[in-house]
Amino acid sequence: MFDPTDTPRLFGLPPGVDFPAAFLRGLDRMLEGQPPEAIGRVEVIVNTTRMRRRLRSLLDNGPPRIQPRLRLLTESTDPRDMAGLPNAVPPLRRRLELAQLVARLLDADPTLAPRNTLFDLADSLASLMDEMQGEGVSPENIAALDVSDQSGHWQRALRFLKVLQPYFELATDAPDTEALQRQSVLRRIARWQANPPRHPVILAGSTGSRGTTRLLMEAVARLPQGAVVLPGFDFDMPAPVWDTLGDALTGEDHPQFRFARLMVELGLRREAVARWDDTPPPSPARNAVLSLALRPAPVTDQWLRDGPFLPDLSNAMANVTLVEAASPRDEALAIALRLRQAAEDGQTAALITPDRMLTRQVTAALDRWGILPDDSAGTPPQLTPPGRFMRHVAGLFIRDLTAEALLTLLKHPLCHAGAGRSQHNLNTRDLELHIRRKGWPFPTAEKLLAWGEARNRSDWAAWVAHLFCQPPVAGPLPLTEWVKRHLDRAQGLCAGSESDDARVLWAESAGREVHKIVTDLQDQAPHGGDMTARDYADLFGAVLSKGEVRNPVTPHPTVLIWGTLEARVMGADLLILGALNEGTWPEMPKADPWLNRRMRHDAGLLVPERRIGLSAHDFQQAFGGQEVWVTLALKSQDAETVPSRWINRLINLLNGLPNRNGHAALDQMRGRGNEWLALARASEAPKPALPAPRPAPRPPVAARPRHLSVTEIQHLIRNPYAIYAKHVLNLRPLMPLQRTADPMIRGTVIHDIFQQFIAETMEDSDRLTRARLMQIAEEIVARDIPWPAIRHVWLARVDRVADWFIAREHQRRELAQPVMLEKKATARMSAPDFALTGKVDRIDMDTEGRAHVYDYKTGTPPTTSQQKHFDKQLLLEAAMIEQGVFKPLFPQYVAQAVYIGLGATPREQTAPLDEITPSELWDQFGKLIAAYDDPDRGYPARNASFSEHEVTDYDQLSRFGEWDGAQPPDDEVLE
Repeated sequence: MFDPTDTPRLFGLPPGVDFPAAFLRGLDRMLEGQPPEAIGRVEVIVNTTRMRRRLRSLLDNGPPRIQPRLRLLTESTDPRDMAGLPNAVPPLRRRLELAQLVARLLDADPTLAPRNTLFDLADSLASLMDEMQGEGVSPENIAALDVSDQSGHWQRALRFLKVLQPYFELATDAPDTEALQRQSVLRRIARWQANPPRHPVILAGSTGSRGTTRLLMEAVARLPQGAVVLPGFDFDMPAPVWDTLGDALTGEDHPQFRFARLMVELGLRREAVARWDDTPPPSPARNAVLSLALRPAPVTDQWLRDGPFLPDLSNAMANVTLVEAASPRDEALAIALRLRQAAEDGQTAALITPDRMLTRQVTAALDRWGILPDDSAGTPPQLTPPGRFMRHVAGLFIRDLTAEALLTLLKHPLCHAGAGRSQHNLNTRDLELHIRRKGWPFPTAEKLLAWGEARNRSDWAAWVAHLFCQPPVAGPLPLTEWVKRHLDRAQGLCAGSESDDARVLWAESAGREVHKIVTDLQDQAPHGGDMTARDYADLFGAVLSKGEVRNPVTPHPTVLIWGTLEARVMGADLLILGALNEGTWPEMPKADPWLNRRMRHDAGLLVPERRIGLSAHDFQQAFGGQEVWVTLALKSQDAETVPSRWINRLINLLNGLPNRNGHAALDQMRGRGNEWLALARASEAPKPALPAPRPAPRPPVAARPRHLSVTEIQHLIRNPYAIYAKHVLNLRPLMPLQRTADPMIRGTVIHDIFQQFIAETMEDSDRLTRARLMQIAEEIVARDIPWPAIRHVWLARVDRVADWFIAREHQRRELAQPVMLEKKATARMSAPDFALTGKVDRIDMDTEGRAHVYDYKTGTPPTTSQQKHFDKQLLLEAAMIEQGVFKPLFPQYVAQAVYIGLGATPREQTAPLDEITPSELWDQFGKLIAAYDDPDRGYPARNASFSEHEVTDYDQLSRFGEWDGAQPPDDEVLE
């Protein structure tokens, strides 16, 4: 197939070429004049499954013929090379072993790293070990590094790196996957050197970014009938520039660095790389422009020297669109619109980006038109329904059950997926309403069982209590036990209260992938040692994130989403290069906790810029396509973004060549992008809608409330709409699912503390001490407050007011003695027919038969003016007392009514009984109620708000915000 030569064979295909199609064309040209069966002897090694799939598709769609042998790099080992080698240690097992060793280090010296980084450190060590084995770097190479200027950090890192030493010593008997791959490749190379294969061997599509792969590429290139075909080889870059790319510290981030390094290893110059196929790329001029833009720094002088010789830039960039979106959402929508247009026109279009958030946004936008793209990355298992379900179950082991965690799992589609699913949904709905009404932050088994008994749903409630209300596990357990408990609990929740069948949890592609991962974890669990519940949940999440779930639904055949590596596969009419922002594409090198950049280079490891160089090559390859979109967001989360370095270079080059129409080319690129951005904005432009008026509904008199509490009267004055919504529409606000220590709970607890304290001292005044008050406070707070931190805060609040309260209490006792606590009563009026209910916190009686009314306030008590005009609770209670509704008390009159403020600054606020007597107030109250018996009187929203910024329970219902307090109410007669 190949003519004899004394030099290694390197071929290349320029950027933008459809690599699989061009490779097969070149292969056919190489085999011209040979018998048909010759192609069957050709062994082709490719780097990705998608590349092999595309080659097979092209071969199947072509003329009938014998096909070459297609192998992956990871499958290129020969059974003869594997003979005598042990099986590779599963990667999960190695990570579990490393995690145990790291955990011991952290237990011995917690200052080395936070505990929650345990599995990140183990993964980082495992990745470092894989890299060392792949690049042929031994621990001795690491130990020999010069660390004279960084000994402090090095000593800490060395304690972790010593963990890896035993695994290199065991590499012969228990090798890792990377070590086994390198051993088999070295054996194959040695066998080739002793007995070269007679059939053609071609390695195509790889850049040689890893040491083992580069060794294989060098060996294949040196075979008598071997060749390496490089993707995206820059034939436009001059030979002197190629000669500057030898040093990894200065050239690793260049897209052609790996090719330059391969040529150095093979002893070749740029001229030795031949074109595999003569088919020109879609735009040779555009390739030349980008080649110059990406020259290794410094480049300004080369731009000045070589730029004037570039072809006309308007023509070179004719099929390039630059989309500079204001936000990632605008970027995603513009991309989705272009993909939709491509689907309608029959174009094959591919979005290429490393940003998974962008791909999800584009997929969601395409869903509105019923287009499901073919996403090569699939979905991470932890984001699938079974993955989320398993992670939620793992979280139950960590902490006490919360209402949020309970309802999250009960509502999951995989919970109670067996028999009785419909009744389960009904039970879950009713339980959620009950939890929200009662405000249970932490449901307990006793509460759940009592709820089930009251509603004749005891079996279901018992199932919930059994599987959910298990106390968190405090101590460490073996990983095998954790996995067993996790599976038992998850399958029990999936099967439900009426079945034992949990097979649906592992059904479909997502369930099968999660089951495979869980089974692998179960198999390797004996190597995991002991761990806490938190460690297990972290481990499970990390393990679950390693897989991939392909969408089982048939996607659109011409709308594709690729990773950057798959840009080499090409074969699309339109390529959209998305999220070209610095930090996304290219992604910034991650911080290496073990070795800095110089140490990595000196040890023979890959420097951090390797990923930038690979991304640069993927960008250069894709940018040479037939039609190209380049997109980026100018802002992300209200912060300015930085365009990708490659886009910056390209824009600067175009701006610097006005004589080659650089300005015009850039304006045309942006103009085409702005047209699509305008379409994106137009597609989401809201339709004009008239704002809602300020409501003032007028329901029939018969539907209006006939009874209210004293605390609701201020709402009737300030916000009558709230009374309408609550008592006419019968709408009650539900408490948040995950209730916090809100003012309502604080008020209830503080009331209980002081009421119990006063109740005890009514019989025994000797208990009127600070010590007894704090003792009662500690008991009630411990009983009623489930949040440990809040307990301390509220106890401190009681402690702060204790001395003041007791001193004032002695003064109150000199005036009168408490005789009634927490007493409810109802006062009725006949014209109009209405009942007012109230509950006084405390009534004291003096020796002259006069009543003294007290009300505890944990917030700021209302001022005198507020009580006269709006907050009439205490005044109304005084009026009810004088009417004798709080039996058996029959006081002559109310001497005083006082708010006892127990806030940060304790104080007393007296009701203005000297300005408005209880009898006068009752007459005013009767007129107020009579006014709302008028059919022409409505219930306006926010009639007298305390503040425009005040938030009320029914603002959303009244559509507050579409109107303001200055707008007159719009009366609406309701039938």
